[in-house]
Amino acid sequence: MTTNRRLILIRHAKSGWDDAFADDHERKLTTRGHTAARAIGEWLSKQAYSPDLILSSDATRTAQTSHDLIEGLGAAPELILVPALYHPSPDTICEVAQKHDAPTIAIVSHNPGTAMCAAGLIKQRPAHHRFSDYPTCATTVIDFPAADFAKRGKGTCIDFIVPRDLTD
Repeated sequence: MTTNRRLILIRHAKSGWDDAFADDHERKLTTRGHTAARAIGEWLSKQAYSPDLILSSDATRTAQTSHDLIEGLGAAPELILVPALYHPSPDTICEVAQKHDAPTIAIVSHNPGTAMCAAGLIKQRPAHHRFSDYPTCATTVIDFPAADFAKRGKGTCIDFIVPRDLTD
């Protein structure tokens, strides 16, 4: 019997630039961002993609995205804030994921690393026209054989969505 594992890659929701001199790490979500993250959480739950574990960058906007996702999920997966996920490379995202053994892991992080990681992990890109630019709160659901979890080119893209798909 082959066991699969699932990785969900989520770019943080829409954040603001109210203060042009503010520290990037401390930027907060906009109202639209909070709404989008909750909608993605609800969608994940309805599709039966709910994560067992959420690994998030420790930046304010990713932590807020993660908390809103959990609110939308209506469940409380474990949440771990991981400083290495702040503007990570695709390899760092994979390494962080591989350190955990939960069946379904969601990673909430930043571009360009999140988009590059999603594109590099899957065998075939989804047909969705927004996959290549991976807008805020874009979400890719990827399944792997357990032995090849989070390994380049070994994943199957199960789904991809952006918040606008849920609100229009």
